[in-house]
Amino acid sequence: MEERIISARTRSDDDWQEVSLRPRTLDEYIGQDKLKENLQVFICAAKERGDSLDHVLLYGPPGLGKTTLAAIIAAELGVNLRATSGPAIERPGDLAAILTNLAPYDVLFIDEIHRLHRTVEEVLYPAMEDFALDIIIGKGPSARSLRLDLPPFTLIGATTRAGALSSPLRDRFGVVSRLEFYREEELQEIVRRAARILQVPIDEEGSRQIASAARGTPRVANRLLKRVRDFAQIKADNEITGDVARLALQMLEVDSLGLDEVDRFLLRTMVEKFSGGPVGLDTLAAAISEERETIEDIFEPYLMQIGFLQRTPRGRIVTQLACRHLGVTFPESAQQNSLW
Repeated sequence: MEERIISARTRSDDDWQEVSLRPRTLDEYIGQDKLKENLQVFICAAKERGDSLDHVLLYGPPGLGKTTLAAIIAAELGVNLRATSGPAIERPGDLAAILTNLAPYDVLFIDEIHRLHRTVEEVLYPAMEDFALDIIIGKGPSARSLRLDLPPFTLIGATTRAGALSSPLRDRFGVVSRLEFYREEELQEIVRRAARILQVPIDEEGSRQIASAARGTPRVANRLLKRVRDFAQIKADNEITGDVARLALQMLEVDSLGLDEVDRFLLRTMVEKFSGGPVGLDTLAAAISEERETIEDIFEPYLMQIGFLQRTPRGRIVTQLACRHLGVTFPESAQQNSLW
């Protein structure tokens, strides 16, 4: 399921594609204006004081630019970036090795920080608060604690599930910022910028078609642009026009709101088999042969964001907006349930 073209999560073919398209400064970064404005102040203040930037927590749905922002913060500070992820740090010793190799004022970026092991997390507390590392030497009665001083550094944590972080860890971040979904005009600007980097001519309607199908997510917009570029190369004159973009999205089975065939299948199943709902999560998962976690983490957030799906104490309900988009009749029972 992760390989869907409109999935906001990283796919196996994304890394090499995204690096060349990522902005490298705050001025190049499009969208998230309030967050950028605040970060600019914090970075400038830290540089003027000759101090390290406060630890930063970036949270929000996948694909909105948390990793990109971490690299930009390090570049704006003029320091090195050391990147890792929560699942990759298996033991306290792994974290100790990373921390002791940081240069003064470096940035340590931990993606999926909510997946850190609890024992590793406990080692991180004094490192974040006191720039010190507590190490236990020996075992049993002869064991003793040794404190190692660390150079001042900035930890940037990224997570899609801020609520999964423990309170002691969350409270040690001085800057906590949520990344919001992008507006269509911002995504259009991102698509036009990426097209310039890829040296692909694109008109206003072409960029609008791609932006409207990008589900508010730059990663999806860039991925769709690359696929539309392929269609423009083979079926047109290497130029992305509105007609070319519409044809490409139709071939990719992505509609004007960014829904693919799997999204539409889920909604149709709820309408045709369960009269629009309410339907329990386990029942729905069995009906469409998907894991319940896949529905909760991948399908539901966007469908709820655009008002196509509702959660109620009795289960999931399809909305009238969704039925109108699918071109099906809104079930009378769903209308009654949505009023309860």
